Amino acid sequence: MKRVMLTVAYDGTNYCGWQIQPNGITIEEELNRHLSRLLREPVRVSGASRTDSGVHALGNLCVFDTETRIPAEKLCYAVNQSLPPDIVVQKSQEVPLDFHPRKWESAKTYEYTIYNRSLPNPVLRLYSYFVYRPLDVERMRRGAAFLVGEHDFQSFCSAGSQVETTVRTVHSLEVEQEGPVIRIRITGSGFLYNMVRIIAGTLLRVGSGFWEPEMVGEILEKQDRSAAGPTAPAKGLCLMGIQLKNPPFFPGKGIDTHGRM
Repeated sequence: MKRVMLTVAYDGTNYCGWQIQPNGITIEEELNRHLSRLLREPVRVSGASRTDSGVHALGNLCVFDTETRIPAEKLCYAVNQSLPPDIVVQKSQEVPLDFHPRKWESAKTYEYTIYNRSLPNPVLRLYSYFVYRPLDVERMRRGAAFLVGEHDFQSFCSAGSQVETTVRTVHSLEVEQEGPVIRIRITGSGFLYNMVRIIAGTLLRVGSGFWEPEMVGEILEKQDRSAAGPTAPAKGLCLMGIQLKNPPFFPGKGIDTHGRM
């Protein structure tokens, strides 16, 4: 028996998120089906981040146990032969049997993409949120600064979420612009349900001029979901990667989901 960790990239457009559910096909379901067929044994992957319906990823992580003699590093090439083209395993590697990325100290990076122009771009329609109203990126940056650090993010968590605590740490939150494309890039130790999309919706209110940047700090203090902006659409969100801190298979070093150390 060995445990294998996969780094998985996917276009979430046609999937009901990561986790298996009865109302539609998911990334986890597809990986289970194709790995089980390849290895001729039941396979159940367990993911590090359960992305929502329509959300994309460049570097999600998952692990599974197997009896196969195929070298772990070769499994990505083998399973990619049968996976649909909108799911690609970027890397496969053997890890200790007791290792799980969800339980290991890590930092996740998400990016929310906005297309800000008077008319939409059909090429970007599946991977960005189109906003025709002009946005002030500098105002968005000033608002974003209030969210960096350790805070109670209850105002930025979907109502009814079952969590022990709504305190989270945001390591960095940047707003960058390249032509009509605006990207909100956030890195943190972990995120609440819909937290990044609610942050994006709130910063959009600031960038549109409806709210002052200082209101973001006030929203944070209120600890009330109704005080924050709307939840931005899922299609603009992408999990860029998960950086593991000093994993046991690379002692003394951190490693991100693309293998860079």
